[in-house]
Amino acid sequence: MQIDLAQLRKNRWVRLAVLFVILIVLSLALAILFKRLLSPLEDELGGLAWFAYLIVFGANFLSNLTVIAPVSVGTSIMVTAADFYHPVVIALFAALGGALGEIGGYLAGTLGKKVAFNDYPEAYERVSGWVNRYGMWAIAFIAFQPILPIDAAGMVAGATKMPAHKFLIACFLGKFPKYILICYMFDVLQHYLWFF
Repeated sequence: MQIDLAQLRKNRWVRLAVLFVILIVLSLALAILFKRLLSPLEDELGGLAWFAYLIVFGANFLSNLTVIAPVSVGTSIMVTAADFYHPVVIALFAALGGALGEIGGYLAGTLGKKVAFNDYPEAYERVSGWVNRYGMWAIAFIAFQPILPIDAAGMVAGATKMPAHKFLIACFLGKFPKYILICYMFDVLQHYLWFF
């Protein structure tokens, strides 16, 4: 029996695409739920901006701290808060929490590539090549784009002994503009959806 590697790769990308769509739908559904629950309290929420920033920071920290886990709850809280408060400030606190939360993947990578990438050595080699060639900019790009999980890049950065402060700065540089785009895209999207 011969294993078709092209078919395995194709199936992996299909599963990744399906997971990505599911996470977008879940994030959107949670954001709609949060917004509907908080809309009657809009007047009372005005004085609680500091608390909202803290919640956004904590939610994104915790959702990014877990390795290879969906971050739809953190994203939903972020876009809901951006509807009540300034989106750029919300994105700033979300990016700070998310970047600090990525230290979990980084620390997992310090255990070594044998532990972190035992099942997918080709993925390690590919991401490791990017990190070795482009350094912080590879991490920033992977943190910015929505398809490849930043956890894998964090593990590679830890395994290749990239300094932690460079990794955290790169995560922030990728996450901050991504979160600004997500906040504003959700704001625009809600004007075109009939159930808002």
